[in-house]
Amino acid sequence: MRGKTVLPAVAMTAVSMVLTLAVVMMWLGSAVPWLVALVVGLGIDGGWLATLAYERRLAAQGDHNRVVTAIGWSFGLLASGVLVSHAATVEDSAGAWLAVAWLPIAAKALWLVHGLWERTALTTHALDAIQGIQQEARDEAAVARALLRAEAATEETRLTAVTAAGARVARVQAKTAHTLSGAWATLEAARKGEGTGKALTSVTAPVTPGVTARWELPVWGPSEQVPALDAAAPALTDAALDQLVDAIRTSEDPALSYRDMATRFRASGHSASEVRLRAAWKRVA
Repeated sequence: MRGKTVLPAVAMTAVSMVLTLAVVMMWLGSAVPWLVALVVGLGIDGGWLATLAYERRLAAQGDHNRVVTAIGWSFGLLASGVLVSHAATVEDSAGAWLAVAWLPIAAKALWLVHGLWERTALTTHALDAIQGIQQEARDEAAVARALLRAEAATEETRLTAVTAAGARVARVQAKTAHTLSGAWATLEAARKGEGTGKALTSVTAPVTPGVTARWELPVWGPSEQVPALDAAAPALTDAALDQLVDAIRTSEDPALSYRDMATRFRASGHSASEVRLRAAWKRVA
């Protein structure tokens, strides 16, 4: 991994040094002896290489020196200036020399990138640990998403089942209400029939002589719990029962209905059969 940043920097530095030396030899070779031009070229390349080596040693120690960095960039700018100056004096291939004049600056930039990579590089163990943490986080997120999807599907199934059951209950209640309403209509029609009174009179006359039979439909509604009858309590006579029923019926104004009277009668602890209680009600009412 380290070679991906250092090798391009080394290659571009070498090319830049060769170009700088060649340009100095060609540019100054006609004006001064070639040995002088060689010394000038090697001086530029040597100063650049020396400052680069010093920068690399400081970087290996985790240190940094702005003066050394500034000198290194000065040598790079000097090399680029030599290439640009040479391109300005060449008439036939000025464009080609200007195209490579940026190589010294690019080489310094690559070394800067390599230094940044070194300061942020991690060991294989650290990278493996980071990858493990990231993978664990992805696994937990995937499990959480799967759990949420499963819970959503379960809740959807439950709501569907509850809705279907509610619909079935509503249909049964509607059917039952329809059946009860039909039965109530039949009872009402039978109560209002012409033969109902005669039938009731023939049935109740032996039991309650002198009392006109009257048929009242039971109340369709919530029932009220009444206390259990005390089997040991003595049976009331007809006169005592009539007196008690009349007292309960007229205890409020207007007089109580039969249902309210019967409820209070049994709530007070008295006992009587439904036939005797209704007969007493009819006598006093």
